[in-house]
Amino acid sequence: MTGLAEIDARLAAHQLEVAGGFHPGPDDGAPEGCRTLLMLGPREPGFWAHVTAEPEFTDGKPDPLDRWSRRVIGHLACALGAKALFPFGGPPWRPFIGWAQRTGRAHVSPVTLLVHDRAGLMVSYRGALALREQLDLPPAPPAPCDGCARPCETACPVGALDGTGYDVAACHAFLDTEEGRDCLDRGCRVRRACPVSETYGRRPAQSAFHMRSFHP
Repeated sequence: MTGLAEIDARLAAHQLEVAGGFHPGPDDGAPEGCRTLLMLGPREPGFWAHVTAEPEFTDGKPDPLDRWSRRVIGHLACALGAKALFPFGGPPWRPFIGWAQRTGRAHVSPVTLLVHDRAGLMVSYRGALALREQLDLPPAPPAPCDGCARPCETACPVGALDGTGYDVAACHAFLDTEEGRDCLDRGCRVRRACPVSETYGRRPAQSAFHMRSFHP
């Protein structure tokens, strides 16, 4: 039976890591027969340098990161006898936000975005593995917001993320200004303000890639 350490070693070769896991119940929306669901995220530092050197980023076709995720995680799933699941490609959409919270390693932050114990507000998921085996999973660490000064709550210059929701229109309008280029080029100020995000090692170029997808 494949263990968590072996799976993590296979993921490391692709600069991915297990960002949490859980044993699904009947109401979790996992595939039939899944006894362990593992969420996969970028292994930092080093993910962006690795993935942008892969063929999907040099062939000129759209959606290079999603295509890379499908290829790499799909091959890993086949090797493990698992099913690969992705947060893109719907509808229907997989309930990745709910799954992330079920792992106990991702929580709703004071600004309503998900926050992760290791990635902070930079948390992202490239896919998931649905396994037929029930793996032993480590206990979840404390929520990262416990005892935090919560600088995220005041980091947005236009208050688009203030804990009451997300003012998408205000965010887009700000990104069209000269001051907004800082968020476009380096990533959302709210996400960067998180003390855990600061230690994660995500490169600004990766954040810029996602920001340009959000705000072309």
